[in-house]
Amino acid sequence: MQTDLGGKVAFVTGAAGAIGSAIVKRLAENGASIVVADIDSEGADRVAASLPDAIAVEVDIRSQVAINAAIGATMDRYGRLDILINNAGVNTLAHRVNIDSFPTEEWDRITTIDLDGLFLVSRQALQPMIAAGRGGRIVNIASVLGLAAMRLQSPFIAAKAGIIHLTRSMALELGPQGIVTNCIAPGSIMTELTKQLFYGEDGKFSSKTDAFMQHIPLARPGTPEEIAAAALFLSSPACRYINGQILAVDGGWTAGFMM
Repeated sequence: MQTDLGGKVAFVTGAAGAIGSAIVKRLAENGASIVVADIDSEGADRVAASLPDAIAVEVDIRSQVAINAAIGATMDRYGRLDILINNAGVNTLAHRVNIDSFPTEEWDRITTIDLDGLFLVSRQALQPMIAAGRGGRIVNIASVLGLAAMRLQSPFIAAKAGIIHLTRSMALELGPQGIVTNCIAPGSIMTELTKQLFYGEDGKFSSKTDAFMQHIPLARPGTPEEIAAAALFLSSPACRYINGQILAVDGGWTAGFMM
């Protein structure tokens, strides 16, 4: 898909990671100016340097002070903010255990970043977006596990389910200002974490990969670029009447049972 994002400014969190960097590349290819926001300042600098018109901002989305500074830097450089992609998030590799054994501190870490951080960024980014009166686009990145739960990931699942309903709430509240809010629910995407879990030779659950693939009609993991394609569509002018929707990019995983 090609669209015209010329003159638009996109603020993307978690933009130094696999999915985030694919998203900013796709938006930039279609003319958007990019704010590459990530807690990994070196990674953010590297990604921003690869784009035609971008700045990097170091931001821990648990910190309102850091978020305020990042949005301030965006306005200082570009004077506007049109697209917000809430991509930053974490899961756990070490603590894949039942909820009765799940460490409180790990629950707090995941939910604070994945759900609370998304709220804090959105609240601040909306200030200049609403003030400008030009409308806008918000794309929240959740997970198919917010739609259909799996074992051993209770805080991640709770946070992603929260994002899905928060997206709908935001759509209701922000629609009157011309701001449309939608959500992407990725399935199993080939990233460094999923390699460590499923797709690497030494993956923690590599013995279960074949059985896992049997639940995905396309029988393969997705790519970051396939998530980026969905993000581009939901950020585009074509999305002006699509609001409050959850787009599962999952190879058919959540379509039903494979027998």
